[in-house]
Amino acid sequence: MKARLPKEYQNKGAGNMNDMIRQAQKMQEQVKIKQEELAEREFSTTAGGGMIELVMTGAHELKSVKINPDLIDPEAPEDLEDMVIAGVNAMIQKVDEESAAEMEKVTGGLDLGMGIGL
Repeated sequence: MKARLPKEYQNKGAGNMNDMIRQAQKMQEQVKIKQEELAEREFSTTAGGGMIELVMTGAHELKSVKINPDLIDPEAPEDLEDMVIAGVNAMIQKVDEESAAEMEKVTGGLDLGMGIGL
């Protein structure tokens, strides 16, 4: 003799699975849209106490670097080089952190294994 579920519970599994698939597809589309938005968005930061200003897209494309002329010392180019490197690294970290926070809003913290993918 087979056990049967009450009628109100029969065939609910397939409907729930279809709903879950639709929700996952909707979330994937939202993630894709957010990734595209973030890739085009411009982020900015400063380094060296504001002596260097950087602008980068969410796709990690460096758009501009502005260096205060007072910072340029022909006898110590390594100081300027170090500040540019620090600025670019800080910019990349900022882009990644802000992008991750935006993606978390879309996914509700759910790891879809998609990464930021920018």
